[in-house]
Amino acid sequence: MNKFLFTDGTNGVVEVQSLEELEILVDNAIQVDKIKIWLFSSNEWISYAAFRKQHPAVNRKVKPVVFNDKVAANHSQGIIRTDYKLHPQKKKHWIKKYLFLVAATAGIFLVFNFTKIKWEKAEPLNTSAVRPANVPEMNIDSLIEEIEYTRAQPLDRNTKSNLRLRNTWPERILLQLMAAREMNGSSSRFFNVTVSVDNTTGFNLDNAVVKLSVWNGKRVVHTDTLQFSNIRYDKLAARELSNRYKGDSISIAFESIRAKAFNFCYSAATKNSSGNYNDRWFCR
Repeated sequence: MNKFLFTDGTNGVVEVQSLEELEILVDNAIQVDKIKIWLFSSNEWISYAAFRKQHPAVNRKVKPVVFNDKVAANHSQGIIRTDYKLHPQKKKHWIKKYLFLVAATAGIFLVFNFTKIKWEKAEPLNTSAVRPANVPEMNIDSLIEEIEYTRAQPLDRNTKSNLRLRNTWPERILLQLMAAREMNGSSSRFFNVTVSVDNTTGFNLDNAVVKLSVWNGKRVVHTDTLQFSNIRYDKLAARELSNRYKGDSISIAFESIRAKAFNFCYSAATKNSSGNYNDRWFCR
């Protein structure tokens, strides 16, 4: 095992136990012209240039240095030290890097905090389905008279009742939506959405399909379809949605309704033939 003393004029004298450890100290020196190396074999100090003549520099993998931890001893050229510290300039370099990272992280946090969208609680949304365009208001008594005149016979009580239900259903089957709302400027978002069907016909509805539309800038940006089955006349049918919607507003409408109890089949796809109402929602 080779033994050396090393100094670069800044950290005193360091004792090392191998040529590999010495090479690492030489590589880390700031000013090579101040390097002095004590060779125990010759009992003399030599310069960096003289050391390189004896040990030319070669490419090698850097290995961690483990210094001798023996008690330092006095020497004619100084005190032999076992704790080797980085040069102050290298310390400053790492401190600058650390401060830069801290500043960059703080900057990113501030930018995110100030640009983050802040939502404020607003009045909840409570809306009802509007009357479908293909179900205009009509005079049911006139319709009954017209049918009776055409058939040349009066309609029985049950037929009249069912006919009234089929042609006045928008007043008897109510579709509503309630939702909590938050706003950020002109934009809104909706959550805790509940859609309900209030059936006051006096008969159960077999099924109903509801279309939910989210509007933004006077155009539909999202739609959902909901299915209701066995809608009772003595109990409100409601569906709670976990979805969150973002837009200007939300609207709801029936896509279809079916009730065998009064031979009723409604479809939003059926167009309105003005002046020819008859009993268009009759089905068996």
